[in-house]
Amino acid sequence: MNILRLLKPKALLDYVYTDNSVRQVLERLKNHGYTAIPVINRKGEYVNTINEGDILRYIISHGVPDLKELEKVPVTDVEIRIKNKPVYITSGIDELILIAMEQNFVPVIDDRNVFSGIVTRRDILQYCHGAVLSYEKAIELGKIKENDL
Repeated sequence: MNILRLLKPKALLDYVYTDNSVRQVLERLKNHGYTAIPVINRKGEYVNTINEGDILRYIISHGVPDLKELEKVPVTDVEIRIKNKPVYITSGIDELILIAMEQNFVPVIDDRNVFSGIVTRRDILQYCHGAVLSYEKAIELGKIKENDL
């Protein structure tokens, strides 16, 4: 299965650039109800994913007294604890599923490391659910035997 069928393209997503401030990141997270957001550079290359926990740890460890102070802090100053692994646009569903077991969404990149979009865990689960239903229907109709895959 081609993962492009599950891809939410970059044009329909929100993301932040490496030169955005932490305050800008927080505003995007809040406005969209996200808990994490992809970070890309100005060339469009995927860098990482920053989440609320990373920002909270930064605020606590640096004793930030006011969120206005975060306007001066570039997102690159925040230590990202867990690296969200991307997949290549040519990857298979099996690789996508393995990575999605550890992440809420999987960033998708092309062979130049340019961010293409994401595949959400929800979309993967919907795909798998549909595959199971199709398999069960094929058994019911006698097209395949139960142990055939």
